Amino acid sequence: MRFTPMLAVVLVALPASLPAAAADTQLASPVGLWQPLDSAGKPEGLIRIFETNGLYYGRIEPSSPDDDRNARCTRCSDDRHNQPIIGLVLLRHLRPQDGQYVGGDILDPDTGRIYGCTLRLTHGGRDAVMRGFLGISLLGHSQIWRRVGNPPRQLNARPPPS
Repeated sequence: MRFTPMLAVVLVALPASLPAAAADTQLASPVGLWQPLDSAGKPEGLIRIFETNGLYYGRIEPSSPDDDRNARCTRCSDDRHNQPIIGLVLLRHLRPQDGQYVGGDILDPDTGRIYGCTLRLTHGGRDAVMRGFLGISLLGHSQIWRRVGNPPRQLNARPPPS
């Protein structure tokens, strides 16, 4: 399994004004299983995002029977050094703020580099834009992540117009 979270550069534009139902749905939780996509739109492994004490984290999940379950993060320089790649928490400390998730960091297990990151849900929570950066968000790369399965339901979301 080769997983590279920061390879793709994708620009995503949202309309200036979203209908109220779309704006409500966009605030759906990122909790669930996600598939990062490379620049050609091909899936690159699986990430499970989970919430603990109001913060969001993501760990690498097995994506095929051929995944090397013995592979370790030998280039990681923090507490994840030599931890198994499958099950590795590569996304940490994201917190909700103004309709997106900010303040976190993401690890590239291939290089051991740690980047600041933000996550923004799009398309009603079916997709997410993961932005990794060094220092400031302007100096970074974005990658589309596609939700595997259905997004969680919003409690107060309005039904679509008839």
